Amino acid sequence: MYRALAAALFFALAATLPASARDVPEDLPARLDTQLQINRERYGTAGQAVLVAHNGQILYQGASGERDPAAHAAATVDSIFAAQSMAKLLTSTLVMQLVDQGKLDLDAPASRYAPGLPAAWQPIHVRDFLNHSSGIAEYYERVDNRWVSKGYPGVAPDLAAALKVAGAAPMQFATGSRVQYTQANYLVLTALLEAHYRKPYPDIARERILRPLEMRSTSWGLASVPAPRAAVPYIGKDGALQPANEDPWPRYGWGHADLQTTVGDINRFLQALATGKLVRPATLEKLWQPQKLANGGSNFFSTGWDTTRSDGYTQVGHDGGTRVRARLAYKGSLASGYWVFVYFTNGSARNVWSSTLVESTMAVAAPKEFPRAVLSERLIAYAMDEDAGAAAAMQDWLQDNPGITGDERERAINASGYAIRESLGAARALKVFALNAELYPASANAWDSLAECHASLGDAETAKALYAKSKALAKTAL
Repeated sequence: MYRALAAALFFALAATLPASARDVPEDLPARLDTQLQINRERYGTAGQAVLVAHNGQILYQGASGERDPAAHAAATVDSIFAAQSMAKLLTSTLVMQLVDQGKLDLDAPASRYAPGLPAAWQPIHVRDFLNHSSGIAEYYERVDNRWVSKGYPGVAPDLAAALKVAGAAPMQFATGSRVQYTQANYLVLTALLEAHYRKPYPDIARERILRPLEMRSTSWGLASVPAPRAAVPYIGKDGALQPANEDPWPRYGWGHADLQTTVGDINRFLQALATGKLVRPATLEKLWQPQKLANGGSNFFSTGWDTTRSDGYTQVGHDGGTRVRARLAYKGSLASGYWVFVYFTNGSARNVWSSTLVESTMAVAAPKEFPRAVLSERLIAYAMDEDAGAAAAMQDWLQDNPGITGDERERAINASGYAIRESLGAARALKVFALNAELYPASANAWDSLAECHASLGDAETAKALYAKSKALAKTAL
């Protein structure tokens, strides 16, 4: 069954879709239905809902699997999923609105806007809290499978106490030097917003985002979700699904977690951003530029949005762990056109990373626009193909599809190898790393990744030889 579905999908991908939404063939929904079924079989997904839109037009909404496997309740596009850290996008947008209105400077200390922050945090800029480059510590830790703040039997009782817990710990690194994803960063932003509006964070988000956009299915905390619509969270363990049984986050943490929503509501949110209903597009395009770090590198967050540049597109969004992801992609400017991709699941047996799922829909919806997503999807199929001629077929496909070449393709194949290793195992990823080393025999990085994969499979002797080859190539390149 899986092989038949995959063959049907790749035959469909051979006919490239035009970029214009009005010219998209009528069978796009069928192609995406097929992709969802392939993803369910590959990764053991419990339930899923997906939405794809272009320039405000919804091209596809679909769902498959079960929102509650224990009750065999089917997932639908109206199922409400635990989007967790996608809550940060609401918080970021509320901050960006203040920037847009000239009421907040991202490069000013957050303490200017949020009184009472710990002394060590006084000089830290708002931008660094948004982009997880502040260096502050976390306000909780995991103890006996529960969230616990130091000095309390559970999490700190309120926002001020939580900030005090995080502030009592030493700084983790020099501000602006690197990135460490920390929920406490968004507690600072919550405090900033509450100080400005003099209201609790949930009221601010409802008044400025949820109600104006009629996001009626969006709330915080699983307890707020009507049981007949709730997509019960699951997690993969030893290749099988089991209930996640996650602790609810405290109310003061809703600025960073516990968002509950639908694919339709997130589409409304992203469409509103793209069309200037929440923040002016010129402001967004300025703010969606990755932050430069002190070491010369670039932060992959821009004003709190996970940001990549790929296939000529700026792609911004966020995930909720391995389960959900939303992505807005535009080329040049929002006025020149944009795509929205929303992929929600309530868990998978293999804990597949959500970016892999989103990119699978990008590959189907607009392969000519997103060749890197097409390459990723093709490599996954290759990793799972046990036919003797699979390697030769993959080589032929790469020769016939030169959308990505040279160093960029080498990096893309390498990245896909690691994604495959995480979700499908090292044995399947080994084929992809070996392919990369064959295609780029002078690349020290390709051989190093292949060596690492052999080592993870317990083949220490081969790994040692490949590491030596990688080091020799690296010395030659100097």
